[in-house]
Amino acid sequence: MFAADEASRRLGIELLERGTGTAVVRMTVTPAMVNGHGIAHGGYVFLLADTAFACACNSHGPVTVAAGADIVFVAPAHEGDVLVATAEERTRYGRSGVYDVSVRRGEEVVAEFRGRSRSVRGSTTDTTADPAADGTPGTTKESR
Repeated sequence: MFAADEASRRLGIELLERGTGTAVVRMTVTPAMVNGHGIAHGGYVFLLADTAFACACNSHGPVTVAAGADIVFVAPAHEGDVLVATAEERTRYGRSGVYDVSVRRGEEVVAEFRGRSRSVRGSTTDTTADPAADGTPGTTKESR
């Protein structure tokens, strides 16, 4: 899945570690990622955390998408900072899961992210057959 993630690769995000329900990714904040306040735009920090989350929740095999996510920005990141996001599975139940991701600059926490996942029924590679593939509930028996 990560090899096909064009957005993450174009931002220089690297997959450092992966395991069942876990993942570690890294990104360096570039000048293009800095906002008008001179700090890393929160969207890039979110994207880094979301990438770690995606790698962790897809480690079980079935195609899994985000059902929702929240982030708390704890400290600003700056141009040149190397950020590392570590994702850990908290629980899986049915086709759903909960994952926590810490984004750090060295030992300092920059952000905390919580993602909620949903596995797509059917194929492990094709999400087009499932109306809930985009994370929105459909009217199938399973979504009731």
